[in-house]
Amino acid sequence: MTPLVPVLTGPTATGKSALALRLAERYRLEIVNADATLVYRGLDIGTAKPSAAERARVPHHLVDVLEPDQAMSVVRYLELAEAAIGEVLARGRRPLVVGGTGYYIRALSEGLFEVPPPDPGLRAAIEAELRERGPEPLLAELAAASPEDARRVGRNPRRLLRALEVLRRTGRPPARLPRRRPRFAYKKLVLWPDRRRLKPVIQARAREQFAAGLVEEVRGLLARYPRMPTALQTIGYKEVVRHLLGELSLEEAIEADWRAVWRYAKRQYTWFRREPGDVVYLFRMGEAAWPGLEDWFRLHFA
Repeated sequence: MTPLVPVLTGPTATGKSALALRLAERYRLEIVNADATLVYRGLDIGTAKPSAAERARVPHHLVDVLEPDQAMSVVRYLELAEAAIGEVLARGRRPLVVGGTGYYIRALSEGLFEVPPPDPGLRAAIEAELRERGPEPLLAELAAASPEDARRVGRNPRRLLRALEVLRRTGRPPARLPRRRPRFAYKKLVLWPDRRRLKPVIQARAREQFAAGLVEEVRGLLARYPRMPTALQTIGYKEVVRHLLGELSLEEAIEADWRAVWRYAKRQYTWFRREPGDVVYLFRMGEAAWPGLEDWFRLHFA
């Protein structure tokens, strides 16, 4: 029987990576990344990516697997993550899925809807509509067909485009299509600290990242990828790009950065509030969460 796969998730800046490293060293685990930004090479400071030394201590999968100008779809992520999990289990080790990209974790644990392949022509037409009309009419169209899909895509333009492409091509929204079954079973622990405690942590981390050289990191990426691929338009990077373009002062960029990350964290709270499956919530973060995390793992997996 295939063993359960543990998942450690929750909002950004709650200390998932450090806790995962500690847990992995204690129980000889291998970490499988479930963060959409950690897959990109060169995006290190702004993603709080585990250092090379940390990755030398514990094997990490799906970190630094793409260049910033390459795309990572949820379908591709699912293929890579399930392959990594299967390979770790085949060697007699246990994987630990870690990250805050809820859509990736949901795809792993609940399966994906079997959507048709992309249609570049239809996608281009919808993109033109998005530019001309804005997201609200398109989101309303999707919500009329499937409130579930509208909630899932939220304000993410890429997901909105894909969902509408599927709807217009098939006549059915993604949530009404057949679902591909997950390959493994998962038990999830969601870090769930009080929001009031998380906000100052996000503010402090933004300043630390800028002090650590985030502006220089983005300047180097822009020199190599001047067209600003999707990776450089993610939260924590697009604000620095605006600073380098002269649209924001350094202090304005720092504030825009932490505010954008805070809005993202609030969306994560909304997403994980009703996480399906076998789920436990831990109302602490960082070092304070360690005893509860260790107890949870020892009870179910050790």
